[in-house]
Formats: sequence, structure tokens, C-alpha cells
Amino acid sequence: MKEYDIIVIGSGAGLLIVERALSHGLSVALVDKGPLGGTCLNLGCIPSKMLLYPADRVIEIGEAKKLGVTAEIRNVDFTTVMERMRKTVKGGEDHIRKGIAFSDGMDFYEGEGHFVKDHILEIKGERIKGKKIFIVAGARPHIPHLSGIEEVEVLTNESVLHLRERPQTMAIIGGGYIAAEYAHFFSAMGVKVVILQRNERLVPDEEKEISQLLKKEMAKRMEIYTSTKVSSVKKSGPGYTIIGREQTTGKEVKFTVEKIMVACGRESNADLLKVENTGIETDESNYIKINEYFETSKKNIWAFGDAIGKKMFRHVANSEAPIVWQNAIHHAKDILDYRTAPHAVFSHPEIASVGLTEEEARKQYPIHALLVGKANYSDVARGEAMMEEESFAKAVVEKKTEKILGFHIIGPCASILIQEVIFAMANDLDIWSLTKGMHIHPALPEVIIATMGNLQEPK
Repeated sequence: MKEYDIIVIGSGAGLLIVERALSHGLSVALVDKGPLGGTCLNLGCIPSKMLLYPADRVIEIGEAKKLGVTAEIRNVDFTTVMERMRKTVKGGEDHIRKGIAFSDGMDFYEGEGHFVKDHILEIKGERIKGKKIFIVAGARPHIPHLSGIEEVEVLTNESVLHLRERPQTMAIIGGGYIAAEYAHFFSAMGVKVVILQRNERLVPDEEKEISQLLKKEMAKRMEIYTSTKVSSVKKSGPGYTIIGREQTTGKEVKFTVEKIMVACGRESNADLLKVENTGIETDESNYIKINEYFETSKKNIWAFGDAIGKKMFRHVANSEAPIVWQNAIHHAKDILDYRTAPHAVFSHPEIASVGLTEEEARKQYPIHALLVGKANYSDVARGEAMMEEESFAKAVVEKKTEKILGFHIIGPCASILIQEVIFAMANDLDIWSLTKGMHIHPALPEVIIATMGNLQEPK
């Protein structure tokens, strides 16, 4: 049995640990069940954004009419859009595979591994041991327990990327980030889409006003049922029939569609690794338990990324990796402040958020200790020129310190506009720091300043 200084499980953000280990002259084993490069490159961030960019262009062309520009889309080549995405993903995977082939001091075990005893993994019948092990094994789509679901072929954010032909109709079960993004994409491609969301709101983790506006805008292009619980799915001719019930009215809803996509969250890969065999504890959702330093319950084993079930975004995992490395190798006691971990939803309209929502802040602070501000894009000249009358930004601020607790945007370029707020929060700056940098006029970033100018005590 071969022993290594470092074993890394997972080739997404885990590669950041591999690079550091090799640069320190340590012997390394990389274990990965595939696809090489992890979720972000192959199944998440990269392929979905390759699809969503052309979808944005389609919708913008249609919306140009409000500006006095009449344009016509003669054709949307679904095959070309999908093949471009797959080509990009393959290029990224090929690049990583080539890098692995030329990496001295590292062995690559390609296959699904699992723990058999303390610090020992088995991959395709071969056992290896690691002095220090880093689990970056990610998560996978959660398939809900619905009557008939095991007898039908459903799409997930993974299998949907293999579609060769555009379906005519599609039902999406779920209403979170993945559901919102793919509903936007398929609708823009000309697919008749229906969303069936159990929660009373779309993207329920966002500000309530943002969820409401997103539903209003997306409902112009598709059917959306919130507070609707799907009870069963079944094969029906060439397609599938979904039966659900509106939880507020008790009314049954029934749809027959060509394709069903399930976007009901993620679940841990810890069970595939059989982490219990090496003494690693998991929580009630089967995610790996860690302390604030990313140590598991087993000495010399660390975990980060989606495997721990915290902020499940690649940019968060990228920030966790160097901290984990310092703690594991250099005996540091560094932690990550998740309060300033941002995210974006590339729906249409786009959403970006960082920190606490107003609802969350009210639970942590007395109401008189808060300030809340809101500004529409149309409150600034550039937004008015764009006729963005409903897009807005919202700030939640601690009154005494004037520090930003949360900031939320829905509208064009949201993921770009929020960056200066993220910088201020990450550096523990107050709201006045944002005004010290001169803002171009007329440009959309002025909406950030306008939002801060509207701060007042919430009611």
C-alpha cells in the first residue's frame, strides 16, 4: 500500500491544495471520481453561464421595443449554443488532464474512492494511505422522494447539459438558483416552461422584494406555481405527466410535458466516501462536520467546499482553500468570515447579494439599531436611460457603526455593481467609504450611492 504526504479527494477547488503541496515538494495523491475539474467547470458555473449569456441577448432584444427599437429574432440555434458550451467544458478538462500528466510527485487515481479504515482509501481495489487528507468531494443533485420518480427519466443540472435537441415543453421542479437560471435559459430558447416551487417564494433565500420582482418578470415568459407541492410523476406517451397541489388553495395542478428537470437542491457526497469508516462525523444532512478551522472530527483530515454544506459556491471554496492549507500545514488558526461571502443568480433580471437580508438582520438586531435604504435604477441617470424602472438596490446597515450588514441588487449588471460593496464589507469599512471614491456620471454604480442616501429606520 502506497503512502502519501497528502491525499486530496476532489479535482475542483481541491486542485488548489494539490498545487501548494507540489510546490512544497510533498508527495501527493489526487483521487477523483470525475468529471475532472469538478462541478464548477463541468456541471455548474462554467457551462450554465455559457448557456445563459446567449439567453440574456435573446431577452434583451425582445425588451428593446420599450426603447423604440423594434428587432426580430429569426432563429435561435439551440444545437450551436449547446455545442459551444460543451466544447468549452471539454477544453477546460483537457487542460487540467494535460497538467496532471506533467505533474511530478503526484499520482492520479481516477475513480470513486471510499474510506476503509483510518486514513486509508480504496479506489478500484487499490488502497492508499495519507498522512494528511483533504476532502473536497463536493455534492450532487438531490432527487426528491416523489411517487413514480424512479420510473421516469428526469433531468438535473448535470444531465441537462447533454441535451442534443430542444424540447418543446419542460417542467422544472424547484424554485432556487438553479431552477431560476435554467428556466430563464430554456424559455429564451423557445421552450414552454412551467416552474413548480414548493416554497411560497422563488429564490426564497433572497430579499422578499427581490423574490417578488423576479417572479413578476419571469412570469411574463413562463408559468410559475409557488406554494405548490408535486406529489407524483409518470410516463405519459412520449412525455411525462406531473401532478401537484397548490398548498394554499388545495387545488390540483396537472401538466404533461416533454421533459422534467429537478432542481431541488444538493446533497452531500460523504455517503459515497463512507467517511464513517475513518471516524469522520457528519451532520443531520450528511454534510461533513468541521470546526472553524476546517478540521473534521478525525485528526489530520480537513474538509471544505460543497462537502461541508456551507456557502456552496466555487468562489467561496477558492477562498477556503488557502486558509485550510495554512491551518493544515503551517499550524495556523485562520478562519473565513462567511458574512462577506457574496453570490449572484444569473436569472433575468440578474440578482446579486452579500450579507444579511433585512429579515435576517431583524432577528439579530433590535429594529431601532438598523437602517434600511433602497433606490431604483431609474433614480440615477443611466438607469433612467435604460428604462429600468423596477430594478433596484437595497442596503441594510447597522445604525451605530454605519457598517453595511447586507446589500442586495436585482437588475442589469447586478453581479458587477455589488463588488464595491463587497470590498467595503470585507475591509470593515463604513458607508462613507463608498463616497470617497469618485463615481462616474452618468453610470450605473451611482445607484449604490443613491441607495445609501435613502437610509432610514425600518418600520
